[in-house]
Amino acid sequence: MHWLFLLLAAGAFFFALHTPSQGLMVLALVASLGLCVAWIRGRYLEKFGGPQQDLATSIDPAELLRMRQQAEARRAAVDGTSPDSTREGNN
Repeated sequence: MHWLFLLLAAGAFFFALHTPSQGLMVLALVASLGLCVAWIRGRYLEKFGGPQQDLATSIDPAELLRMRQQAEARRAAVDGTSPDSTREGNN
């Protein structure tokens, strides 16, 4: 889909080269530049995956263990059981 931005940028640049009005030419060149930036951004996001990251790989294993223990303690507090009894039931 980002290739559409490149096509539109080329069209805006072609329009800027062939328009007799200086104001339209400047507007078309600015539009062409903006569409080129949008195309580059889309290509970058396609190649490198954007801001989505695998959260499991970004958390330290010790921190992940601590978070699991906290979740077990909260779950046990809600259930009214001790955290040790839930751990024994999982073995």
